[in-house]
Amino acid sequence: MSRLLSTKVPSVRIRKLQRDHVDFVLENVDLAFANSLRRAMIADIATVAIDMVEIETNTTVLADEFIAHRLGQVPLISANCDEAMKFSRDCDCLSSCDLCSIELRLNVMCTGDETVHVTTDDLAVVLPQQSRIVDAPEEFSRRPPNFGHPYNKKSEGLQPILLAKIRKGQELKLRCIAKKGLAKEHAKWSPCAAVAFEYDPHNKLRHTTHWYETDEKAEWPLSHNAREELAPADDEPFDYTAQPERFYMDAETVGSLSPKEVVQRGLAELQKNLGSLVHALTTSNATDDVNQNGVIENPTAQSNGFPPTSTYGGPSAAANPWSGSPQANSIWGGMGGGASPTWASGTGTGVGPSSSPVWSGATNAGIGSSPTWGGATSTGVGGSSTSPAWRGPTDAESTTWGNESPAWGT
Repeated sequence: MSRLLSTKVPSVRIRKLQRDHVDFVLENVDLAFANSLRRAMIADIATVAIDMVEIETNTTVLADEFIAHRLGQVPLISANCDEAMKFSRDCDCLSSCDLCSIELRLNVMCTGDETVHVTTDDLAVVLPQQSRIVDAPEEFSRRPPNFGHPYNKKSEGLQPILLAKIRKGQELKLRCIAKKGLAKEHAKWSPCAAVAFEYDPHNKLRHTTHWYETDEKAEWPLSHNAREELAPADDEPFDYTAQPERFYMDAETVGSLSPKEVVQRGLAELQKNLGSLVHALTTSNATDDVNQNGVIENPTAQSNGFPPTSTYGGPSAAANPWSGSPQANSIWGGMGGGASPTWASGTGTGVGPSSSPVWSGATNAGIGSSPTWGGATSTGVGGSSTSPAWRGPTDAESTTWGNESPAWGT
């Protein structure tokens, strides 16, 4: 992001606002923020949707699973869902209760000769028990009167959603349990049908390569957002440092939440996620010093008594674990002349049942009868080498890795 862009104040300009659609322009932000907002509106906003269906009678031509799937896609009114309802995982009940779920029932039977359309108008919400309302008055007081009802149930200007068609003698009777959830778990909880955004309608940044046969402008017509920006001149030089700063966003909701609430809650969820990330970064390893390469230089001691671990998994007291500096306690066993091994300081137990460290140790027993790495001329791992394979003397007669002098650490 350019320095000029970072000093500007983000702004939102709403171009169109309808019952289930909003079109707005987001300015003075970078591409990552605009896309994060889009993803938050799609998948990070909690809504209510039918999660379990108990079918008592189904003599229609549709299978039980087909009807249950259709019911799960029905948008339910979820206004103020964050404060008006609990997640099932946060509730104390065993399966479902009035605090974490909403019960809906459907019972339709065709008795005449005409085809009966089973729609969302036939779904009836079961009122919560009075005892529950008395025990938790705040949660229920935050629910609007139509909370949990199908979005277009008996709404003026909206047609109900068709669930099934039944003929004479056919019946559909079922019970539904609606719960609170996120679209990360299932798409039925998404409050949006689609969220899209466009930037740079004239393709001045050349983020898109247009394939064309004869005429690029004729075969790739501009969108209506091109009227918001000036078209580049034909001889205008390309600015490779330019960054997009204006985004044309278009969100279409399914009806469970209003477009205004979707945008506001999307921004709130994005702010909460970023706050959690900042908090985690500032509180973890607060007493450690991290250099510009992300390596902890002065790690704090662990409570389990073991040496502090570095970012590479092993104990660390060296400032640079990969260097050959002669500092003591190098991560990889005193590479480059480490005076003391890091895997078992002094004469304590090494990796195996050794009385001396295995790596960069002395001439005592290692994994076999002598340290395999960094030892003297005693037996190696298999007990057959007259010299260790790594960091051994240069006059080794035979090693595990060849008849020549060891390749590493000579």
